[in-house]
Amino acid sequence: MLKIGDPAPLFEADSTEGPIRLQDWLGKQPIVLIFYPMDDTPGCTAQLCAVRDKKKEYDALGAVVIGINPATMKDHLKFAERHGLDFPIAVDKDERIRKLYDVGKILGLFLQQRIVYVIDKQGRIAYAYKGNPPSEVLIEVILRTRTP
Repeated sequence: MLKIGDPAPLFEADSTEGPIRLQDWLGKQPIVLIFYPMDDTPGCTAQLCAVRDKKKEYDALGAVVIGINPATMKDHLKFAERHGLDFPIAVDKDERIRKLYDVGKILGLFLQQRIVYVIDKQGRIAYAYKGNPPSEVLIEVILRTRTP
């Protein structure tokens, strides 16, 4: 797992909202990266629906939220449509992004770990958490890292 203060690795990926390039947001707005194991499992669905439910708060802070896992675009699109997820869910083809962000795999299973990063406007990791922090925690981190 990356540490607070580490530079955020740059990546490009296809997503449910079109192609994304992390460098397009760096220096402009905070970014929340949610690495989650699978689409349409109870825990992952709850985690991403919680983000959907707080989307107006993330938007008000100028934050970009991106879900990431190695599922196919077809799977991501179905998942996003089924649950009304209105933020990008990136396809981590060949698991390059997972590796850049040092997101390991769960031992004994071929699933990635659940890790959430907040990247500040300077392009550095401001928050790193293994698990599913509540949106309120992520919003508080974004508020603390904003520069006037």
